Amino acid sequence: MLVVCKFGGSSVSNFDRFRQVKKIIEKDENRKVVVFSALGKVDQEDNKITDLLYLLSAHVKYKVNYDAILSKVKERFYEIKEKLNLKIDLEKEFETIIENIDSEDYLVSRGEYLTSLMMAEYLGYKFIDAKDIIRFFYDGKIDFAETYKLINEKYNKLDKIVVPGFYGAYPNGDIKLLSRGGSDITGAILSRAINADRYENFTDVDGFYVASPKIVDNPKMIGEITYDELRELSYMGASVIHEETILPIQDVNIPLYIKNTFNPDKTGTIITKDASNKDEIVTGIAGKKDFIAINIVKNKFSTKLEIIDYVLNVLKKYRVPIESIPTSIDSFSIVVEEKLVKKHIYDIISDLKTNEDIIDVSLDDSLALIAIVGRNMVYKPGISAKIFSLLGKNGINIKLISQNTKEISIIIGVQNKDFENAIKAIYDGIVK
Repeated sequence: MLVVCKFGGSSVSNFDRFRQVKKIIEKDENRKVVVFSALGKVDQEDNKITDLLYLLSAHVKYKVNYDAILSKVKERFYEIKEKLNLKIDLEKEFETIIENIDSEDYLVSRGEYLTSLMMAEYLGYKFIDAKDIIRFFYDGKIDFAETYKLINEKYNKLDKIVVPGFYGAYPNGDIKLLSRGGSDITGAILSRAINADRYENFTDVDGFYVASPKIVDNPKMIGEITYDELRELSYMGASVIHEETILPIQDVNIPLYIKNTFNPDKTGTIITKDASNKDEIVTGIAGKKDFIAINIVKNKFSTKLEIIDYVLNVLKKYRVPIESIPTSIDSFSIVVEEKLVKKHIYDIISDLKTNEDIIDVSLDDSLALIAIVGRNMVYKPGISAKIFSLLGKNGINIKLISQNTKEISIIIGVQNKDFENAIKAIYDGIVK
């Protein structure tokens, strides 16, 4: 048995939590590969180290004095060193950081780097710098073939290792960051490379909830979920792990366990290719606000395919990704995130109106999208009808609906103001 573990920032925010993490790792001798995020918040008044480093980088960029921010960063690491009697030479490490402070990716990555370096010493594990094993092409994409090769070359010479999450390097050695939350991906890449038996992702919750506790009181915990369901929910706003985490492990079916650092004996949520539970109709409900629908009415004599192709090319010109394309015989809508289209919207409308086959362009803003996800919905007729009925009884108007033939998810659009009430109505009527 070989287990890869990843611990988020809340799990390692101070020296007491370092101790808690060590107890968890030592409880299972199979936990031989460990990935760490940077120090998180100790409490709500505190700052994540990564946020401080981004702020520090902004001060450097605009030539604003950054001494106070750097001092805060140093204090956090020095306190842990002193409380745990670590030997790490932090003075030398920070000298090196100052020498390279103009590089944002390098500077921001030092949160994970220092946290992992200290943890490696505390655990008695070997430290492997992510820049030496996570390789990027120069276009910013991960070079998986080279990365897996480098990981195995390093790991095969060692037994127990600690690796910083969130970053890697280009072939020339320059640091390249993953997107925020990317430490989850680092753990998945390591799991795939060394063919781990399981990947445990430790955070500050017991697992995935069927719906957000911020919206639904005491929602049920998801015991089992498939990779496909997880991607749907993560993409639509469920924020326990990064949505791309499962990509390296999905096709080799390495199970992913979401566990709580502060309640480690709890099973948590298990993610696999084929979850066995057939009882739950809806696995999860998640959503996001602030979408906009660009509504197109075409000339009755033009083909829909040509007009959709034209509209998509206009959006491609402005690098605007789409969420959904609901259609009818002579009209269709393109749903996009409002923040991604806001500064270009009038240019886009102008471009669309230059096509003589488009006779009208209008906008619906302040839309929210809600995904009702469940692998078992396909076996239960009438789920869509029940959702419509529940929302109707609660006075909520459905602006759009999207569902593919696989029936793993139903996506509905409502007004932003109805978002929370819609989720509550669906949860209470189908899940509770």
